[in-house]
Amino acid sequence: MLIKHTKKSQLKESQLTSESVYKERRNIIKGLGLAALTIPFIKPASASVFDIFSSGNDQDKNALFQRSALSFTKNTNYQSLTPLTPEDKVIQYNNFYEFGTGKGDPAQYSQQFKVDPWSLTIDGLVDNPQTLNYEDLLKKFDIEERLYRMRCVEAWSMNIPWLGFTLATLLKQAGVKSDAKYVRFETVFDPDQMRGQASRFVGGSINFPYVEGLTIEEAMNPLALLSVGLYGKTLAPQNGAPIRLVVPWKYGFKSIKSIVKITLTDKAPVNTWQALGPDEYGFFANVNPRADHPRWSQASERFIGEGNVFQQSRQNTQMFNGYEEEVGHLYKGMDLLRNF
Repeated sequence: MLIKHTKKSQLKESQLTSESVYKERRNIIKGLGLAALTIPFIKPASASVFDIFSSGNDQDKNALFQRSALSFTKNTNYQSLTPLTPEDKVIQYNNFYEFGTGKGDPAQYSQQFKVDPWSLTIDGLVDNPQTLNYEDLLKKFDIEERLYRMRCVEAWSMNIPWLGFTLATLLKQAGVKSDAKYVRFETVFDPDQMRGQASRFVGGSINFPYVEGLTIEEAMNPLALLSVGLYGKTLAPQNGAPIRLVVPWKYGFKSIKSIVKITLTDKAPVNTWQALGPDEYGFFANVNPRADHPRWSQASERFIGEGNVFQQSRQNTQMFNGYEEEVGHLYKGMDLLRNF
């Protein structure tokens, strides 16, 4: 008899979301446009993108970015019975300041974004520097589905079925040199397509391009995923098309979107939010219910599931977003309140 150990990060069957979520598209979209969070640099979400989906205008719908179905396998190690956030909310409730600071801005202003051609460069302290094109990202690697929690630093959370391959797979292919200690990631810089990059007012005063970083140990952890899709299809622009990072034990801003460059280095990169607000955002940004943001508690979170996105019940935040068993050893002996 095969006895499989269930990790603490796996949820119970009783927590599954019902199928009604996927059948009540218009009601979900209507609920999304009611209000907006009060957070730094965030303005109220625009309603126009929701109007596109809820209207009967087929011409408007056809103008939206077209996602393609992907072939993938389900990784049974990461297919816990997780309550999925409805797909409509995942693709319309976003932070992606390159397209604007409102929650609806990324979906509204990214629909003409071009992902093909694309170029992803892996360089720095590697034996085999390389450049991948759009087709490589989708076909060169074995794509698998993993259900991961996503926890935003703003104290809301989702559960998402990502499609992708491990970051470690790519790094091993490039050949990591022994003196590489960190991995630096960079988002595409294209002000002609990304209105937030063209205007500091629209883009929340960020100095673009967006930069993120991991230690080499974090990057090689099996949980670290390079995602090329979600819900069985390629990524939408607002979700980071064509390729983004997903590190589920860290706050969402660490999961950099629309990556064009991955550099192995011996120096710790200064990530974008760390540079913008060093007292609020550290390099690690691990989910920690005991390490509050200066302006709000991180002890609980608002899970975005069925119903009105702004009236979700709160639940307790889990250490490392519930992935402590898988990643806790990376931070053994570290002061997790000081190294936020």
